[in-house]
Amino acid sequence: MTMNRPSLYFTDEHELFRQSVRQFIQKEVVPHTEEWEANRRIPVSIFQRMGELGYLGLPFPEAVGGTGADFWYSVVFLEELARCGMGGFTTAVSVHEYMAVNHIFKTGSNLLKEKYLRPAIAGEKVAALAITEPDAGSDVSAIRTTALRTDTGDEFIINGAKTFISNGTYGDFVTLVVKTKAEAGMNGISLVVVDLDSPGITRTKLNKIGWHSSDTAEIRFDDVRVPVENLIGQENMGFYYLMESLQLERLVAAVMAVSGAQLALDWTLQYLNEREAFGKKIGKFQAIRHKIADVATEIEMARQFVYHTCWLFTQGEVVVKECSMAKLATSEMQKRVVDTCLQFFGGYGYIEDYPIARAYRDARVGTIAGGSSEIMREIIAKIVVDAVAYKPVYE
Repeated sequence: MTMNRPSLYFTDEHELFRQSVRQFIQKEVVPHTEEWEANRRIPVSIFQRMGELGYLGLPFPEAVGGTGADFWYSVVFLEELARCGMGGFTTAVSVHEYMAVNHIFKTGSNLLKEKYLRPAIAGEKVAALAITEPDAGSDVSAIRTTALRTDTGDEFIINGAKTFISNGTYGDFVTLVVKTKAEAGMNGISLVVVDLDSPGITRTKLNKIGWHSSDTAEIRFDDVRVPVENLIGQENMGFYYLMESLQLERLVAAVMAVSGAQLALDWTLQYLNEREAFGKKIGKFQAIRHKIADVATEIEMARQFVYHTCWLFTQGEVVVKECSMAKLATSEMQKRVVDTCLQFFGGYGYIEDYPIARAYRDARVGTIAGGSSEIMREIIAKIVVDAVAYKPVYE
């Protein structure tokens, strides 16, 4: 949404950047919607193009090939990204940039940054993040995939399986969550970078209800050998790295959910001003107008809370509570908004030719991916009811 009022957060430079991203999305992404949705994948060339434009390096310093932009440039980028109307494309890019390589940037060695982070920023390699397993989803401490050292100590041998992995089918490497101590619970979890063309890896593409333009995989690891130098940060600290970085993932999801809801409303407003019934535009009927007023209010309230949470994040605050609230509130809000908007399209809303139908499919997973609403509520309850406090990890 283009800012037309003074903002506490965005400068004129941010808004100029917004216009450039919006033009890119409209010219180089939106025209390919049907093709990418039908093919169930995104071409590597679009990642390379975003790398050329500097979009994939926004949160990273120039020393590793990034642009060193402040976080509000990322907020703008994510908002405009969501306006492409393809939840799959939005997810693939955000996972690559803000989730999969974030750990490498935060605590990876210089070797890993040069080998994986720099080409990811350039769009030359596509990254995935693998946490969830067939038998372990929200309970990260229960994962079973192991990475045990060889007798010589210079390699890990990885065995196990991951599922629901965005970019997992066609990606180049994965930030993999493993147990480096088989029976140690959360204190034995580590992060390792694994090339997805390594011997012993089997990738199976999953068939999803929505997010069609992104590829999602189940990945099996059978005696996959990885150099110990591919360990990210300290061994057995992975659980704690994840718990902090997941807040960025949830904040990113919240930003995109608000923008996605706004896009659905914009489509609906256009339709209300075109469609006629009983001799007048259907946007003139009070029942519809008042419901639209509710939807617009809900979106704006969510947007302002998300912006406030982004501001706290830029101040270095530990925002576990706020990010969890933002993820919970915005994903549930987007689901309601898209459902309401589809209703106003009548039968046309149920036709694939109308983008609101795709939005309906894509929005549904928002309350599941990146931490379900139930898990968000439990995190919030622990903080509010049990007075659980979180401290920074990376320092």
